[in-house]
Amino acid sequence: MENYVFSSRAKGVTGGMMILGLICLIWTYLTGSHEDHHMRFWTNFLHNATFFLGIAFMAGFVLAAFTTAYAGWFVQFKRVWEAYSLWLLPSLFLMGVLIVGLWLHSHHLYHWNDASAVEGDEILTHKSSFLNKYWYTFGTIIFVGAWYFFISKMRSLSVDEDHNGTEAYAQHRSYKKYAAIFLPIAGFTSAALIWQWIMSLDSHWYSTMFAWYATASWFCAMMALTIMMLIYLKSRGYFQSVTAEHFHDLGKYLFAISIFWTYLWFSQYMLIWYGNVGEETIYFRERLDNYQALFYINLVINFLLPFLILMRNDTKRKYGTLFFACVIVLFGHWLDFFMMIKPAALRTVIELEEGHGHGDDHGEQHGANESSDIYHLTSLEVDQHDHDQAGHDNHDGADGDLDHAGDDADAMHNHDGDNHHDGESGDHAGMAGDHGHGDHDGGAHDIEHSADAGGHHAFPERYIESRAGYMLPGFLEIGTFLGFLGGFLFFSLSTLSKAPLEPRNDPYMDESKHHHT
Repeated sequence: MENYVFSSRAKGVTGGMMILGLICLIWTYLTGSHEDHHMRFWTNFLHNATFFLGIAFMAGFVLAAFTTAYAGWFVQFKRVWEAYSLWLLPSLFLMGVLIVGLWLHSHHLYHWNDASAVEGDEILTHKSSFLNKYWYTFGTIIFVGAWYFFISKMRSLSVDEDHNGTEAYAQHRSYKKYAAIFLPIAGFTSAALIWQWIMSLDSHWYSTMFAWYATASWFCAMMALTIMMLIYLKSRGYFQSVTAEHFHDLGKYLFAISIFWTYLWFSQYMLIWYGNVGEETIYFRERLDNYQALFYINLVINFLLPFLILMRNDTKRKYGTLFFACVIVLFGHWLDFFMMIKPAALRTVIELEEGHGHGDDHGEQHGANESSDIYHLTSLEVDQHDHDQAGHDNHDGADGDLDHAGDDADAMHNHDGDNHHDGESGDHAGMAGDHGHGDHDGGAHDIEHSADAGGHHAFPERYIESRAGYMLPGFLEIGTFLGFLGGFLFFSLSTLSKAPLEPRNDPYMDESKHHHT
């Protein structure tokens, strides 16, 4: 078959998924708390909008990279990647919703959007030339718009080649020029947007490897979705010339980039652990303390299972096994983005509910700065005696320990540069560095010791036990994911139906048909 027919059944399934997602989003908003500014709704929206935008971006990036490298094996199914990459336009409108919320202060995803927080925080002030709503708006609209411009030009040239292509291959030469220009632009701008959209949720934290890490996650998800789409289309009678040889190569890419993702995961973790700098260690400390199950499940789903399943050559040629592996990888990297986004949002929710969000001034809603994390909140509770101590998991004698912590503040100062602390106190000392101050006063050490004495880690236990949608994906998170997936598939299948599935006049078409590994 030359043209894909978007069947009523496929429309019904994808449409039903979209309706489910819309219902879940609406329900998330309606059941959300005004006190935390509907944080669960906004994080679910950001999570899925950026996840599928990244899949679209990586489809366009890989398409441009393979074209520039004179690759020909993928040409038969390049229309799938063209369809995926055109999702950048709907994604731009979805990100526009977040931009409007940023300007209207409808959400509190980003601490750096709080003017009073920036004024009172040295680190946020230093980053404010980049982390601000103007850059966020400009970068999202201009950069994503530029990506879409290049991808849409490549798509139009590809379709025009079907109807007006000649042996001069003028369209293909122009196609390759746009691809070559797109690659460096996409490479540099995507890193900046990843920093703003996702990394700046933890506004004090930074990692020079984070953009690589998130991009590798996008790549794996995109490749998994590509394989599943091709298996589905083959089962409906399309792409009969796409053989096990093509799936073998796609499976190798999925296997290889899963290993690369793991390399980045380990390298980022190891360097931060070894460096033991407060502004960096807090990221993993929070996730190890309060997301320990997901922390290791993330590695199992995104590394161990793909590694074991795809290591054999024959599994990359068995459609059932390959499809199963791709389902795992797609969900696993969605879960990876959940881990990138939710912990920072939960910290903000706790701050707002602990009394930082009851004033009319927007600056009060986020607290003075990012240093008002749970350690700071614990210190305030102890010093002011404003809260019922029974609500905390303090051990008997904790107050005495806290007083002793204040007495020993100077002693702690003398050992800041040493490695003589035990593991737990050393970790807390590193965490205190995230408070953004160059020197620590006695209060900061009170915080450290209060955490040891009271059994606190990144958040108090009373929050950990009752945070649906933050600690683990709930029904609303899964439903929202299925809704966005349904919208992505509906758009992609609709796009595929508007042009021949196979670019018959592409100069590398014959090479693709006779591809052999």
